[in-house]
Amino acid sequence: MLLNYFLSLDFSALLRAMPGTAAQGMIWGIMAIGVYITYRILDFPDLTVDGSLATGAAVAVMMIQAGYHPAVVLIFSFLAGMAAGFVTGILHTALGIPGILASILTQVSLYSVNLRIMGKSNQGIGLGKTNLVASARYITGEGSAFFFIKLIVACLLLVAIIYCFFGTELGASIRATGCNQQMARAQGINTNYTKVLALMISNGLVGLSGGILSQYQGAADVNMGRGAIVIGLAAVIISEVIFEKFYAGKKIAFAYSLMAVFVGAILYYVAYALVLWLKMPSDYMKLFSAIVVTIFLSIPYLKTRFPKKRRA
Repeated sequence: MLLNYFLSLDFSALLRAMPGTAAQGMIWGIMAIGVYITYRILDFPDLTVDGSLATGAAVAVMMIQAGYHPAVVLIFSFLAGMAAGFVTGILHTALGIPGILASILTQVSLYSVNLRIMGKSNQGIGLGKTNLVASARYITGEGSAFFFIKLIVACLLLVAIIYCFFGTELGASIRATGCNQQMARAQGINTNYTKVLALMISNGLVGLSGGILSQYQGAADVNMGRGAIVIGLAAVIISEVIFEKFYAGKKIAFAYSLMAVFVGAILYYVAYALVLWLKMPSDYMKLFSAIVVTIFLSIPYLKTRFPKKRRA
C-alpha cells in the first residue's frame, strides 16, 4: 500500500514546480524582510502585515487597471504599506495602545479599506498583460533566466539599501530603540519617532511585496494577506536556525542575515511545494505553516536544554 503511494508520486512534477517556488519565495522574502525589521530589529509584535500586504496588492491592481505602468504602481504600493504602518505606530505611540493590539486594530480596519479600494473582494489584471514586473508566465519560456536574474538583482539591491540605511545615525537609532528603549531615551533618541518610522518602513516593504505578488498572480484579493505574518516569521526563524552560525561574528553579519531571510523564504516554499507534491490535503496548509514555525522556534531552546540533561 505504502509502496503504491510512493510509486504514484511524479518526481518530475516536483522539479517543474521548483522555479515557481523559488520565484514566490523571493517575492515573499521582501515581505519577510519587513517582518524581520519589526520582529528582530525593533522587537515589536506587528500583525499589521496581514492587512498591509493586501493593501499593496489592491493599490497595484487598481492602478494597473487605470493604465499606470506596472513598475510605477509599486511605488504607490510601498507608500500604501507605509501609511498602514504609520497608523499602527500612531495608535501605539500617541494613544498608548499596546503594540500587538494596535496592529490588530489596523489589520482589521484594512479589510474594509481594501474592499473600498477594489470595489469588491477581488480584482484581476490577467497574466497576459505586458510589462508586468513579475508574472507566473515568466517562469517558463526563453526569458525565464533573465527574469530570475532581475529578481535576484532586485533582492540584492534591496538588501544593500536596507544595510546602508541601518548603518546611518537614524538606522542606528531604530536598532538602539529595539535593543533597549530606556537606554535609547537616555541618549536623547526620540523612541516614539523611531518606532513609527520602523513600522512604516516594515509595512512599506510588505506593501511592495503585495504589489509584486499581485502582478505575479494576476489578481488581488482581500484575503491574500491572511497568514502572511506566519510565513514571514517562518522565513526569519528558518534563516536564523540554519544560517546564523555561518555569519555570526562576521564583519557584515547584518547583511548576511538579511540575505538569509530570502533563502529562508525560499526554503519555506520548497517545503510547501513538497507537502503538496506528497498529495497532502490543501486544507491543512495553514496547520503545516504553524507546525513549521513551531519546530524552528523551539530548536534554539531545545539546543540549550539537551546538553544540560546529558551533563546531569
